[in-house]
Amino acid sequence: MNMELYLDLHSQPCRSVYLLAKRTGIPFTFKSVDLSAGQQFGEDFGKVSVVRKVPAMKDGDFILTESVAILQYMVEKFPQLVPGHWYPSDLQRRALVNEFLSWQHTALRAHGSKVFWFRAVVPVVTGVAVPKEKMDSALEDLKQTMDLFQSKFLKDSSFIAGEEVSLADLVAIVEIMQPVGTGLDVFEGQPALSAWRERVKKVIGEELFDEAHQSIMNVDCLAKTFQDNGMLEFLKPRINKMFT
Repeated sequence: MNMELYLDLHSQPCRSVYLLAKRTGIPFTFKSVDLSAGQQFGEDFGKVSVVRKVPAMKDGDFILTESVAILQYMVEKFPQLVPGHWYPSDLQRRALVNEFLSWQHTALRAHGSKVFWFRAVVPVVTGVAVPKEKMDSALEDLKQTMDLFQSKFLKDSSFIAGEEVSLADLVAIVEIMQPVGTGLDVFEGQPALSAWRERVKKVIGEELFDEAHQSIMNVDCLAKTFQDNGMLEFLKPRINKMFT
């Protein structure tokens, strides 16, 4: 029986799980959870994940609800399918991957997600732009995080853990693509970062990479989606808390 992956490809952690599974040929059943329709709060998904977040993985009776844990589980369950470079056995190279995966939650993901929400979601739900000082602060936080990503983690290497791609690069690229989906080209004027992106895309496969990011590159459709799904009123009070 294939493992079940509960995903919405608007979500960057979902994209990392999806891309690894598709790229390496891990057998799975795609279970769509439409976040824009609030399906994560539905009864059926609640039976899978009490935290009501995606991604989630169900392998028989075994369930995981954190993307990094899911990625590591898939690598270790399918060694015959997943090349070793994705999660190196070498102690120090694996430690570099783990270091980035530990750091990114409160850095790259936090700041990229905030810019995404400020640029693509908040104006749609509230009908007004995010106050300039808050937007400028969010953009500056993202810039500083991107600078640190390059100087600390990427350095002069082809990939984060050396000369071969790993889970760290996979997680990094999907996080960085989140603000890119709003029209913010964080790669502009960054030749080293752009070259790294192209190397990662080449390993993943450009067609698969573009497929996984199709929804995030069309976020202009969110307004109609929220309207059609009745999520505008649900989200308004939650978003208003950000500014009160």
